Amino acid sequence: MADGSRHGTLHPGAWWLWALALGTAATRTTHPLLLALLLTTSAYVVVTCRPDAPWSRSYSAFLHLALAVLVIRLVFVVALGSPVPGTHVIVTLPEVPLPAWAQGIRLGGRVAAEGVLFALYDGLRLATLLVCVGAANALASPSRLLKSLPGALYEAGVAVVVALTFAPHLIADVHRLRAARRLRGRPDKGLRGLLQVALPVLEGALERSVALAAAMDARGYGRTADVPAPVRRTTAALTLGGLLGVCAGTYGLLTAAGGGYGLPLLLAGLTAALAGLHLGGRRSPRTRYRPDRWTPRTCLVAASGIAVAALLVLAGSADPTALRPTVVPLAAPTLPLWPAAAILLGLLPAFLAPARRKEP
Repeated sequence: MADGSRHGTLHPGAWWLWALALGTAATRTTHPLLLALLLTTSAYVVVTCRPDAPWSRSYSAFLHLALAVLVIRLVFVVALGSPVPGTHVIVTLPEVPLPAWAQGIRLGGRVAAEGVLFALYDGLRLATLLVCVGAANALASPSRLLKSLPGALYEAGVAVVVALTFAPHLIADVHRLRAARRLRGRPDKGLRGLLQVALPVLEGALERSVALAAAMDARGYGRTADVPAPVRRTTAALTLGGLLGVCAGTYGLLTAAGGGYGLPLLLAGLTAALAGLHLGGRRSPRTRYRPDRWTPRTCLVAASGIAVAALLVLAGSADPTALRPTVVPLAAPTLPLWPAAAILLGLLPAFLAPARRKEP
């Protein structure tokens, strides 16, 4: 039997941990070279390891979304100005006079290189985070991820998985219909082609929704077991208290003043939340057919992403200016060596995970 499951694939939770850890690392820096390295790392792993399945083709959609976010961020800075002062004026646009109640907002005017560069760095960080989420969607099977969720999160997990699989299936339907129209010699681009493709795509989405609802009802979705009232109240208290502890602990870790209480509160919150999820699983008794296992190879894949995030957090604490280059005064950013080496650890799944395969 192959490592990870009977199909030779890794646990989907490992891919999500790896991708979210890379996204966490992206939030800790605005350095364009480090962000570009994170983008390259995630793209290489996706190209190397993603399966041949419809849901794995959504990565290009996330790339386009990330590019759109970056362009919109730059357009806003050019049109509305930037709070970053700058002396290197790129262009001066016609300025639209605004009423007195709109003080602090301008339309047009001087566009400084410092403000544009700051917006580029900030937009690239958000774009990298979106691409990392797209990598998780392209690498982890949604159905197998749902099967791995604890019983307490099953119903919420179904809703999330249905939402995540909607876009990939929609993109696959559009590609299939456009290819069919090209084979028939009909236009597949422009407004006319879009309108003639939209109706079959909508019809397919409705048919898929009806089939999914029938399958969920046949499998007993939404039916729960009887649980005593004290157990329900304990479950709710542990889950809510644990989530509040996780939020407060995370806030403490992200701020300088909360460094003393952040980690203990985070660990206590995680423990309480996991205990609540374990008790909550009694309301949704179900079995798993051939569940995915956390093998040593799977753990290494998840650990590689967590190591990248942890090392970037440590680098930001040790030398914040290295991960957040200044734009005033203008200067070319220099690549910090050991944070860059830490990001390269994220390439480990490309050598540990199975090669590209067709998902059954």
